[in-house]
Amino acid sequence: MNRNKEKLVSLKKLTATVYLCQVLTFFLAGLPLLIGFGINFLNKDDVAGTWLESHFEWQVKTTWLALAGFALAGLTFEIGVGAFILITTVTLMVYRIVVGWNTLNANKSIKEE
Repeated sequence: MNRNKEKLVSLKKLTATVYLCQVLTFFLAGLPLLIGFGINFLNKDDVAGTWLESHFEWQVKTTWLALAGFALAGLTFEIGVGAFILITTVTLMVYRIVVGWNTLNANKSIKEE
C-alpha cells in the first residue's frame, strides 16, 4: 500500500470515529459531539481535496445544527415548543448520521443539494 492510500485509510477511520462520537451524544450528552467537532477542526487540512472533505463539512454542519436545535429546545421548553424542536433536532441528527455513515462506508463523498 502506498503512503497516500495508507493516509486515506487512516483518515477514513478518523471520519468514522466522528460519526461514532455523534452517535454517542445520544447516550453521553454533548461531550462526544464536541470531541468529534474537535477532531474535525484539528484534521480539516488533512482531508482537504479528498472525498472525505465532504464528510467533515457534513459532520461540522450536523454539529452546528444539533447545538442550535438543543439550545433552542432548551430555551423554549417552558412555552411548550421545546419538545417539538428537540424531537426535530434528534430526528435530523439521526438522519444525518445514518446518511453520512452509509455514504462513508460506500467510499463516496456526500453531495448536498
